[in-house]
Amino acid sequence: MRLSGKKVIALVDEEFEDLELWYPVYRVREEGAEVHLAGYEKGKTYIGKYGVPALAEYSFEELRSKDYYGILVPGGWAPDKLRRYDKVLELVREMHEAKKPIGQICHAGWVLISAKILEGATVTSTPGIRDDMENAGAIWKDEAVVVDGHIISARRPPDLPPYGLAFCDALAQSKS
Repeated sequence: MRLSGKKVIALVDEEFEDLELWYPVYRVREEGAEVHLAGYEKGKTYIGKYGVPALAEYSFEELRSKDYYGILVPGGWAPDKLRRYDKVLELVREMHEAKKPIGQICHAGWVLISAKILEGATVTSTPGIRDDMENAGAIWKDEAVVVDGHIISARRPPDLPPYGLAFCDALAQSKS
């Protein structure tokens, strides 16, 4: 239980990629961390692309980055919505400034792009947003998982096992 006592934010919005939300959430919980699902509206049940629900236990506005050790951004179509919320971008920027783990998979890179934290970072994503990532100043690699300091990125669901491990490894090193 190397992550006991650590809290992590997992962002949710409509049409998140079901596995890309739940696999990392359960993986982090397996190691003892507490995960708080956060959406625009507290108490709302958001539905994933394949119908799996996720109840937002907190609203974005309730969260303070200083209370958390890391943040998970799922893929799917949710990132296109998540990047429109100023509070989400603020949380991601504050996590970045504090060098706390930021996990992003598939289309989640859109949130990091909108937070303007990718200049010079080495990352991966779904190949569909490679140009977006590179245009934001990132160095893009076609690899299952890329770890650049506190930014942990992965391409798609088949990459979830090494992504989950890499995020947990980073979280184990993280200081609140």
